[in-house]
Amino acid sequence: MCGIVGVFNNTEAANFAYLGLYALQHRGQESASIVSVEHNGTSNLRAFHAEKGMGLVAQVFKPEVLARLPGNAAIGHTRYSTTGDSNLLNAQPLLAETNKGRFALAHNGNLVNAEGWRKELEWRGSIFQTTTDTEVINHLIALSRKGNFTEALIDALRQIEGAYSIVLLTQSEFFAARDPRGFRPLVLGQAGESWIVASETCAFDLIGATYVREIEPGEIVRISQNGLESVKFAQAVKQQCIFEHVYFSRPDSVVFGRSVYRTREQLGRLLAQQHPTPEAEIVVPVPDSGVPAAIGYAMESGTPFRMGLIRNHYVGRTFIEPKQSIRDFGTKLKLNPVRELLRDKSVVLVDDSIVRGTTSKKIVRMVWEAGAREVHMRISCPPTIKSCQYGIDTPTSEELIAAHRSEEEIRAFIGADSLHYLSLVNLRSAVQPGEHGFCDECYSGRSSLVRIEG
Repeated sequence: MCGIVGVFNNTEAANFAYLGLYALQHRGQESASIVSVEHNGTSNLRAFHAEKGMGLVAQVFKPEVLARLPGNAAIGHTRYSTTGDSNLLNAQPLLAETNKGRFALAHNGNLVNAEGWRKELEWRGSIFQTTTDTEVINHLIALSRKGNFTEALIDALRQIEGAYSIVLLTQSEFFAARDPRGFRPLVLGQAGESWIVASETCAFDLIGATYVREIEPGEIVRISQNGLESVKFAQAVKQQCIFEHVYFSRPDSVVFGRSVYRTREQLGRLLAQQHPTPEAEIVVPVPDSGVPAAIGYAMESGTPFRMGLIRNHYVGRTFIEPKQSIRDFGTKLKLNPVRELLRDKSVVLVDDSIVRGTTSKKIVRMVWEAGAREVHMRISCPPTIKSCQYGIDTPTSEELIAAHRSEEEIRAFIGADSLHYLSLVNLRSAVQPGEHGFCDECYSGRSSLVRIEG
Protein backbone atom coordinates (compact mmCIF):
# COMPACT_ATOMS: atom_id res chain seq x y z
CA MET A 1 0.00 0.00 0.00
CA CYS A 2 1.64 3.25 1.23
CA GLY A 3 0.57 6.81 0.49
CA ILE A 4 2.80 9.40 -1.17
CA VAL A 5 2.45 13.13 -1.73
CA GLY A 6 4.59 15.83 -3.34
CA VAL A 7 4.28 19.63 -3.26
CA PHE A 8 6.19 22.06 -5.47
CA ASN A 9 6.30 25.86 -5.44
CA ASN A 10 4.41 26.51 -2.21
CA THR A 11 5.72 28.48 0.77
CA GLU A 12 3.82 26.08 3.03
CA ALA A 13 5.00 22.95 1.25
CA ALA A 14 5.53 20.88 4.41
CA ASN A 15 2.12 21.84 5.81
CA PHE A 16 0.46 20.89 2.52
CA ALA A 17 2.38 17.58 2.49
CA TYR A 18 1.22 16.92 6.06
CA LEU A 19 -2.42 17.49 5.14
CA GLY A 20 -2.03 15.30 2.06
CA LEU A 21 -0.59 12.48 4.18
CA TYR A 22 -3.39 12.95 6.69
CA ALA A 23 -5.91 12.28 3.91
CA LEU A 24 -3.88 9.23 2.81
CA GLN A 25 -3.56 7.74 6.30
CA HIS A 26 -5.64 4.72 5.25
CA ARG A 27 -2.82 3.63 2.92
CA GLY A 28 -0.32 3.11 5.75
CA GLN A 29 -0.15 3.48 9.52
CA GLU A 30 3.35 2.28 10.41
CA SER A 31 5.38 5.45 9.88
CA ALA A 32 5.09 8.94 8.45
CA SER A 33 7.84 11.14 7.02
CA ILE A 34 8.33 14.44 5.18
CA VAL A 35 11.41 15.87 3.45
CA SER A 36 11.48 19.54 2.40
CA VAL A 37 13.90 21.79 0.51
CA GLU A 38 14.02 25.38 -0.75
CA HIS A 39 13.93 25.57 -4.57
CA ASN A 40 15.02 28.76 -6.30
CA GLY A 41 15.79 27.51 -9.79
CA THR A 42 19.44 26.57 -9.27
CA SER A 43 21.16 23.39 -8.23
CA ASN A 44 23.46 25.08 -5.73
CA LEU A 45 24.09 23.08 -2.57
CA ARG A 46 21.25 23.56 -0.10
CA ALA A 47 19.96 21.60 2.85
CA PHE A 48 17.24 19.01 2.85
CA HIS A 49 15.13 18.97 6.00
CA ALA A 50 13.73 15.62 7.13
CA GLU A 51 11.37 14.57 9.90
CA LYS A 52 10.06 11.06 10.42
CA GLY A 53 8.54 8.87 13.10
CA MET A 54 6.71 5.63 13.76
CA GLY A 55 2.96 5.92 14.07
CA LEU A 56 0.12 7.94 12.59
CA VAL A 57 0.57 11.23 10.74
CA ALA A 58 -1.01 13.31 13.51
CA GLN A 59 1.19 11.58 16.12
CA VAL A 60 4.43 12.23 14.23
CA PHE A 61 3.86 15.79 12.98
CA LYS A 62 3.18 18.16 15.84
CA PRO A 63 3.36 21.93 15.06
CA GLU A 64 6.91 22.19 16.41
CA VAL A 65 8.00 19.33 14.09
CA LEU A 66 6.44 20.92 11.00
CA ALA A 67 8.20 24.18 11.91
CA ARG A 68 11.51 22.36 11.32
CA LEU A 69 10.58 21.74 7.66
CA PRO A 70 11.13 25.00 5.77
CA GLY A 71 11.16 25.29 1.99
CA ASN A 72 8.83 25.60 -0.96
CA ALA A 73 9.01 21.94 -2.06
CA ALA A 74 8.31 18.79 -0.06
CA ILE A 75 7.51 15.10 -0.45
CA GLY A 76 5.94 12.80 2.12
CA HIS A 77 5.18 9.15 2.72
CA THR A 78 2.97 7.10 5.02
CA ARG A 79 4.10 3.49 5.13
CA TYR A 80 2.52 0.07 5.10
CA SER A 81 5.37 -2.36 4.69
CA THR A 82 5.20 -5.13 2.11
CA THR A 83 8.99 -5.34 1.70
CA GLY A 84 11.47 -4.67 4.47
CA ASP A 85 11.07 -4.51 8.23
CA SER A 86 8.63 -2.21 10.01
CA ASN A 87 11.06 0.17 11.69
CA LEU A 88 12.15 3.80 11.55
CA LEU A 89 15.19 2.97 9.41
CA ASN A 90 12.88 2.01 6.54
CA ALA A 91 10.64 5.07 6.84
CA GLN A 92 10.50 7.03 3.58
CA PRO A 93 11.33 9.35 1.84
CA LEU A 94 14.85 7.97 1.59
CA LEU A 95 17.62 10.57 1.36
CA ALA A 96 20.66 9.96 -0.85
CA GLU A 97 23.86 11.90 -1.51
CA THR A 98 25.33 10.76 -4.80
CA ASN A 99 27.46 11.81 -7.75
CA LYS A 100 24.16 13.02 -9.28
CA GLY A 101 23.60 15.31 -6.31
CA ARG A 102 21.34 15.07 -3.30
CA PHE A 103 17.82 13.75 -3.66
CA ALA A 104 14.95 12.27 -1.67
CA LEU A 105 12.62 9.56 -2.96
CA ALA A 106 9.32 8.04 -1.78
CA HIS A 107 7.73 4.97 -3.35
CA ASN A 108 4.39 3.16 -3.27
CA GLY A 109 4.43 -0.35 -4.68
CA ASN A 110 6.62 -3.44 -4.76
CA LEU A 111 9.65 -4.20 -6.93
CA VAL A 112 9.65 -7.86 -7.87
CA ASN A 113 13.28 -7.89 -9.01
CA ALA A 114 14.64 -5.89 -6.06
CA GLU A 115 16.23 -8.87 -4.32
CA GLY A 116 18.23 -9.81 -7.40
CA TRP A 117 19.34 -6.23 -7.93
CA ARG A 118 20.32 -5.87 -4.26
CA LYS A 119 22.60 -8.91 -4.44
CA GLU A 120 24.15 -7.65 -7.68
CA LEU A 121 24.70 -4.14 -6.31
CA GLU A 122 26.19 -5.40 -3.05
CA TRP A 123 28.56 -7.57 -5.06
CA ARG A 124 29.62 -4.40 -6.92
CA GLY A 125 30.32 -2.70 -3.59
CA SER A 126 27.11 -0.78 -2.87
CA ILE A 127 26.31 -0.32 0.81
CA PHE A 128 22.61 -0.44 1.72
CA GLN A 129 21.26 1.45 4.72
CA THR A 130 17.76 -0.08 4.79
CA THR A 131 15.98 -3.36 4.04
CA THR A 132 13.34 -1.79 1.79
CA ASP A 133 13.19 -2.45 -1.94
CA THR A 134 12.97 1.30 -2.62
CA GLU A 135 16.67 1.82 -1.91
CA VAL A 136 17.55 -0.19 -5.03
CA ILE A 137 16.24 2.71 -7.12
CA ASN A 138 18.58 5.15 -5.36
CA HIS A 139 21.60 2.98 -6.13
CA LEU A 140 20.61 2.50 -9.77
CA ILE A 141 20.28 6.28 -10.20
CA ALA A 142 23.68 6.84 -8.61
CA LEU A 143 25.36 4.20 -10.78
CA SER A 144 23.83 5.36 -14.05
CA ARG A 145 26.28 6.69 -16.61
CA LYS A 146 23.68 9.01 -18.14
CA GLY A 147 24.54 12.66 -18.38
CA ASN A 148 21.74 14.40 -16.45
CA PHE A 149 19.39 13.50 -13.63
CA THR A 150 16.30 12.93 -15.77
CA GLU A 151 18.19 10.50 -17.98
CA ALA A 152 19.66 8.75 -14.93
CA LEU A 153 16.17 8.34 -13.45
CA ILE A 154 14.86 6.90 -16.72
CA ASP A 155 17.86 4.56 -16.84
CA ALA A 156 17.06 3.32 -13.31
CA LEU A 157 13.33 2.87 -13.92
CA ARG A 158 13.95 0.82 -17.05
CA GLN A 159 15.92 -1.67 -14.97
CA ILE A 160 13.31 -2.31 -12.28
CA GLU A 161 10.22 -4.48 -12.56
CA GLY A 162 7.01 -4.38 -10.58
CA ALA A 163 4.62 -1.81 -9.18
CA TYR A 164 5.84 1.68 -8.41
CA SER A 165 4.47 5.17 -8.10
CA ILE A 166 7.25 7.57 -7.14
CA VAL A 167 7.80 11.16 -6.00
CA LEU A 168 11.36 12.50 -5.97
CA LEU A 169 12.98 15.79 -4.96
CA THR A 170 16.38 17.03 -6.10
CA GLN A 171 17.84 20.37 -5.06
CA SER A 172 16.22 22.14 -7.99
CA GLU A 173 13.53 19.85 -9.46
CA PHE A 174 10.55 17.68 -8.56
CA PHE A 175 9.74 14.37 -10.28
CA ALA A 176 6.75 12.04 -10.28
CA ALA A 177 6.74 8.67 -12.07
CA ARG A 178 4.48 5.68 -12.52
CA ASP A 179 5.33 2.18 -13.71
CA PRO A 180 4.37 1.22 -17.28
CA ARG A 181 1.45 -0.94 -16.13
CA GLY A 182 0.02 1.69 -13.82
CA PHE A 183 -0.46 -0.76 -10.97
CA ARG A 184 -0.76 1.91 -8.28
CA PRO A 185 -2.58 5.23 -8.69
CA LEU A 186 -0.81 8.59 -8.89
CA VAL A 187 -2.55 11.86 -9.69
CA LEU A 188 -1.52 15.43 -10.52
CA GLY A 189 -3.26 18.49 -9.11
CA GLN A 190 -2.82 22.25 -8.87
CA ALA A 191 -3.45 24.80 -6.11
CA GLY A 192 -2.89 28.29 -7.49
CA GLU A 193 0.71 28.37 -8.73
CA SER A 194 1.57 25.18 -6.81
CA TRP A 195 1.74 21.65 -8.18
CA ILE A 196 0.56 18.72 -6.07
CA VAL A 197 1.06 14.99 -6.68
CA ALA A 198 -0.64 12.34 -4.53
CA SER A 199 -1.65 8.70 -4.45
CA GLU A 200 -5.35 9.61 -4.46
CA THR A 201 -7.57 12.60 -5.25
CA CYS A 202 -8.94 12.71 -1.68
CA ALA A 203 -5.65 14.43 -0.73
CA PHE A 204 -6.51 17.30 -3.10
CA ASP A 205 -9.87 17.93 -1.45
CA LEU A 206 -8.32 18.55 1.96
CA ILE A 207 -5.80 21.13 0.71
CA GLY A 208 -8.05 22.82 -1.83
CA ALA A 209 -6.21 21.59 -4.92
CA THR A 210 -7.84 20.96 -8.29
CA TYR A 211 -7.48 17.59 -10.00
CA VAL A 212 -5.63 17.95 -13.32
CA ARG A 213 -5.03 14.38 -14.52
CA GLU A 214 -3.44 11.03 -13.74
CA ILE A 215 0.28 10.54 -14.08
CA GLU A 216 0.15 8.14 -17.00
CA PRO A 217 1.65 4.63 -16.87
CA GLY A 218 5.23 4.80 -18.13
CA GLU A 219 5.41 8.58 -17.63
CA ILE A 220 7.77 10.84 -15.72
CA VAL A 221 6.55 14.33 -14.89
CA ARG A 222 9.39 16.78 -14.26
CA ILE A 223 8.57 20.11 -12.59
CA SER A 224 10.98 23.00 -12.12
CA GLN A 225 10.89 26.77 -12.03
CA ASN A 226 10.61 26.55 -15.84
CA GLY A 227 7.31 24.68 -15.65
CA LEU A 228 6.07 21.11 -16.19
CA GLU A 229 7.52 18.62 -18.66
CA SER A 230 6.23 15.14 -19.48
CA VAL A 231 8.59 12.33 -20.54
CA LYS A 232 7.48 8.85 -21.62
CA PHE A 233 10.14 6.38 -20.53
CA ALA A 234 8.39 3.11 -21.45
CA GLN A 235 5.55 1.69 -23.51
CA ALA A 236 2.36 1.69 -21.42
CA VAL A 237 0.30 -1.49 -21.10
CA LYS A 238 -2.40 -0.80 -18.50
CA GLN A 239 -2.72 -3.56 -15.92
CA GLN A 240 -3.98 -1.58 -12.95
CA CYS A 241 -4.68 -3.20 -9.58
CA ILE A 242 -8.38 -4.04 -9.36
CA PHE A 243 -8.10 -4.30 -5.55
CA GLU A 244 -7.70 -0.52 -5.36
CA HIS A 245 -11.40 -0.24 -6.19
CA VAL A 246 -12.41 -3.17 -3.98
CA TYR A 247 -10.61 -2.10 -0.81
CA PHE A 248 -7.44 0.02 -0.88
CA SER A 249 -8.59 3.44 -2.00
CA ARG A 250 -10.77 5.82 -0.04
CA PRO A 251 -14.35 5.83 -1.37
CA ASP A 252 -14.28 9.61 -1.94
CA SER A 253 -11.34 9.30 -4.36
CA VAL A 254 -11.35 9.04 -8.14
CA VAL A 255 -8.93 6.22 -8.99
CA PHE A 256 -8.00 5.07 -12.50
CA GLY A 257 -10.49 7.64 -13.80
CA ARG A 258 -13.48 6.19 -11.92
CA SER A 259 -15.25 7.09 -8.65
CA VAL A 260 -14.36 4.49 -6.03
CA TYR A 261 -17.65 5.04 -4.19
CA ARG A 262 -19.75 4.50 -7.33
CA THR A 263 -17.80 1.36 -8.15
CA ARG A 264 -18.31 -0.13 -4.68
CA GLU A 265 -22.00 0.75 -4.67
CA GLN A 266 -22.33 -0.97 -8.05
CA LEU A 267 -20.53 -4.03 -6.66
CA GLY A 268 -23.25 -4.21 -4.00
CA ARG A 269 -26.04 -3.87 -6.56
CA LEU A 270 -24.57 -6.65 -8.70
CA LEU A 271 -24.09 -8.81 -5.61
CA ALA A 272 -27.80 -8.42 -4.75
CA GLN A 273 -28.76 -9.40 -8.30
CA GLN A 274 -26.44 -12.39 -8.29
CA HIS A 275 -27.17 -13.60 -4.75
CA PRO A 276 -30.50 -12.25 -3.44
CA THR A 277 -31.59 -13.01 0.12
CA PRO A 278 -35.42 -12.87 0.11
CA GLU A 279 -35.71 -13.82 3.78
CA ALA A 280 -33.45 -10.98 4.95
CA GLU A 281 -34.92 -8.16 7.06
CA ILE A 282 -31.89 -5.85 7.26
CA VAL A 283 -28.60 -5.28 5.39
CA VAL A 284 -25.66 -4.55 7.71
CA PRO A 285 -22.20 -3.47 6.49
CA VAL A 286 -18.92 -4.50 8.06
CA PRO A 287 -17.56 -0.97 8.59
CA ASP A 288 -15.94 0.95 7.15
CA SER A 289 -14.91 -0.62 3.85
CA GLY A 290 -18.12 -2.63 3.45
CA VAL A 291 -20.46 0.38 3.69
CA PRO A 292 -20.81 1.47 0.02
CA ALA A 293 -21.39 -2.10 -1.20
CA ALA A 294 -23.95 -2.70 1.56
CA ILE A 295 -25.79 0.47 0.50
CA GLY A 296 -25.84 -0.79 -3.08
CA TYR A 297 -27.06 -4.22 -1.94
CA ALA A 298 -29.85 -2.65 0.14
CA MET A 299 -31.00 -0.34 -2.67
CA GLU A 300 -31.05 -3.12 -5.26
CA SER A 301 -32.81 -5.64 -2.99
CA GLY A 302 -35.21 -3.20 -1.31
CA THR A 303 -34.04 -4.44 2.10
CA PRO A 304 -33.53 -1.78 4.81
CA PHE A 305 -29.94 -0.68 5.39
CA ARG A 306 -28.93 -0.53 9.06
CA MET A 307 -25.64 0.27 10.80
CA GLY A 308 -25.82 -2.78 13.03
CA LEU A 309 -22.09 -2.74 13.72
CA ILE A 310 -20.36 0.38 15.03
CA ARG A 311 -16.65 0.89 14.53
CA ASN A 312 -14.41 2.53 17.12
CA HIS A 313 -12.29 4.99 15.11
CA TYR A 314 -10.01 5.80 18.02
CA VAL A 315 -8.17 2.52 18.28
CA GLY A 316 -4.45 3.31 18.44
CA ARG A 317 -1.51 1.27 17.25
CA THR A 318 -1.15 -0.44 20.64
CA PHE A 319 -3.50 -1.34 23.44
CA ILE A 320 -3.38 -3.10 26.81
CA GLU A 321 -5.27 -6.39 26.85
CA PRO A 322 -6.62 -7.61 30.19
CA LYS A 323 -4.61 -10.41 31.75
CA GLN A 324 -7.69 -12.62 31.76
CA SER A 325 -8.35 -13.55 28.15
CA ILE A 326 -11.44 -12.03 26.50
CA ARG A 327 -12.65 -13.95 23.47
CA ASP A 328 -12.26 -12.00 20.22
CA PHE A 329 -10.79 -9.05 22.13
CA GLY A 330 -9.13 -7.45 19.10
CA THR A 331 -12.35 -7.54 17.05
CA LYS A 332 -14.43 -6.21 19.95
CA LEU A 333 -11.96 -3.37 20.34
CA LYS A 334 -12.77 -2.22 16.79
CA LEU A 335 -16.43 -3.24 16.36
CA ASN A 336 -19.47 -3.36 18.61
CA PRO A 337 -22.98 -4.61 17.74
CA VAL A 338 -26.17 -2.56 18.05
CA ARG A 339 -28.20 -5.28 19.72
CA GLU A 340 -31.53 -3.49 19.33
CA LEU A 341 -31.12 -3.58 15.53
CA LEU A 342 -29.84 -7.16 15.27
CA ARG A 343 -32.01 -8.97 17.80
CA ASP A 344 -34.41 -11.52 16.23
CA LYS A 345 -33.54 -10.31 12.70
CA SER A 346 -32.49 -12.15 9.57
CA VAL A 347 -29.29 -10.23 8.76
CA VAL A 348 -27.31 -9.86 5.54
CA LEU A 349 -23.73 -8.97 6.45
CA VAL A 350 -21.87 -7.28 3.56
CA ASP A 351 -18.07 -7.07 3.55
CA ASP A 352 -15.51 -6.25 0.87
CA SER A 353 -13.41 -9.42 1.16
CA ILE A 354 -12.47 -12.50 3.15
CA VAL A 355 -8.74 -13.21 3.43
CA ARG A 356 -7.88 -15.74 6.15
CA GLY A 357 -11.48 -15.98 7.36
CA THR A 358 -10.63 -15.55 11.04
CA THR A 359 -11.96 -11.98 11.30
CA SER A 360 -15.16 -12.87 9.43
CA LYS A 361 -15.69 -15.77 11.82
CA LYS A 362 -15.43 -13.43 14.81
CA ILE A 363 -17.80 -10.87 13.28
CA VAL A 364 -20.41 -13.51 12.44
CA ARG A 365 -20.16 -14.82 16.01
CA MET A 366 -20.61 -11.27 17.32
CA VAL A 367 -23.83 -10.87 15.31
CA TRP A 368 -25.12 -14.24 16.56
CA GLU A 369 -24.35 -13.28 20.14
CA ALA A 370 -26.23 -10.01 19.64
CA GLY A 371 -29.38 -12.09 19.07
CA ALA A 372 -29.70 -12.36 15.29
CA ARG A 373 -32.09 -15.05 14.05
CA GLU A 374 -30.18 -15.68 10.80
CA VAL A 375 -26.80 -14.46 9.50
CA HIS A 376 -26.10 -14.41 5.75
CA MET A 377 -22.66 -13.28 4.57
CA ARG A 378 -22.21 -11.55 1.20
CA ILE A 379 -18.78 -10.54 -0.16
CA SER A 380 -18.49 -7.81 -2.82
CA CYS A 381 -15.54 -9.43 -4.62
CA PRO A 382 -14.58 -12.95 -5.75
CA PRO A 383 -12.69 -15.38 -3.48
CA THR A 384 -9.03 -14.36 -3.03
CA ILE A 385 -7.13 -17.44 -4.17
CA LYS A 386 -3.62 -16.15 -4.86
CA SER A 387 -1.21 -13.88 -3.02
CA CYS A 388 0.08 -10.71 -4.69
CA GLN A 389 3.71 -9.82 -5.36
CA TYR A 390 3.00 -6.24 -6.47
CA GLY A 391 2.39 -4.51 -3.16
CA ILE A 392 -0.73 -6.01 -1.57
CA ASP A 393 0.27 -7.50 1.75
CA THR A 394 -1.82 -10.64 1.30
CA PRO A 395 -0.67 -13.80 3.05
CA THR A 396 0.84 -16.75 1.24
CA SER A 397 -1.59 -18.84 -0.77
CA GLU A 398 -1.52 -21.48 1.99
CA GLU A 399 -2.98 -18.90 4.40
CA LEU A 400 -5.70 -17.69 2.01
CA ILE A 401 -8.81 -19.60 3.05
CA ALA A 402 -10.34 -19.57 -0.45
CA ALA A 403 -7.20 -21.08 -1.98
CA HIS A 404 -7.83 -24.47 -0.38
CA ARG A 405 -11.48 -24.47 0.81
CA SER A 406 -14.74 -24.46 -1.09
CA GLU A 407 -17.38 -21.78 -0.59
CA GLU A 408 -19.43 -24.21 1.49
CA GLU A 409 -16.41 -25.07 3.66
CA ILE A 410 -15.72 -21.37 4.22
CA ARG A 411 -19.38 -20.83 5.16
CA ALA A 412 -19.14 -23.59 7.75
CA PHE A 413 -15.86 -22.17 9.09
CA ILE A 414 -17.22 -18.64 9.64
CA GLY A 415 -20.50 -19.95 11.02
CA ALA A 416 -22.97 -18.19 8.70
CA ASP A 417 -26.28 -19.56 7.44
CA SER A 418 -25.17 -18.77 3.89
CA LEU A 419 -22.14 -17.29 2.14
CA HIS A 420 -21.83 -15.98 -1.40
CA TYR A 421 -19.18 -13.99 -3.29
CA LEU A 422 -19.50 -11.63 -6.24
CA SER A 423 -18.42 -13.28 -9.49
CA LEU A 424 -15.28 -12.20 -11.32
CA VAL A 425 -17.41 -11.34 -14.36
CA ASN A 426 -19.50 -8.92 -12.29
CA LEU A 427 -16.43 -7.41 -10.63
CA ARG A 428 -14.87 -6.74 -14.01
CA SER A 429 -18.08 -5.21 -15.34
CA ALA A 430 -18.31 -2.81 -12.37
CA VAL A 431 -14.67 -1.69 -12.41
CA GLN A 432 -13.94 -1.63 -16.14
CA PRO A 433 -17.16 -1.27 -18.12
CA GLY A 434 -16.35 -1.45 -21.81
CA GLU A 435 -12.57 -1.55 -21.34
CA HIS A 436 -9.68 -3.73 -20.23
CA GLY A 437 -6.52 -2.93 -18.35
CA PHE A 438 -6.86 -4.34 -14.82
CA CYS A 439 -4.85 -7.01 -13.03
CA ASP A 440 -7.11 -9.48 -11.19
CA GLU A 441 -4.64 -12.31 -10.68
CA CYS A 442 -5.47 -12.53 -6.96
CA TYR A 443 -9.01 -13.60 -7.95
CA SER A 444 -8.53 -15.37 -11.26
CA GLY A 445 -5.25 -17.09 -10.41
CA ARG A 446 -4.14 -16.30 -13.96
CA SER A 447 -1.43 -13.78 -14.70
CA SER A 448 -2.50 -11.18 -17.25
CA LEU A 449 0.92 -9.56 -17.26
CA VAL A 450 2.86 -9.10 -20.45
CA ARG A 451 6.48 -8.10 -20.80
CA ILE A 452 6.91 -4.39 -21.33
CA GLU A 453 9.70 -3.09 -23.52
CA GLY A 454 11.50 0.15 -22.67
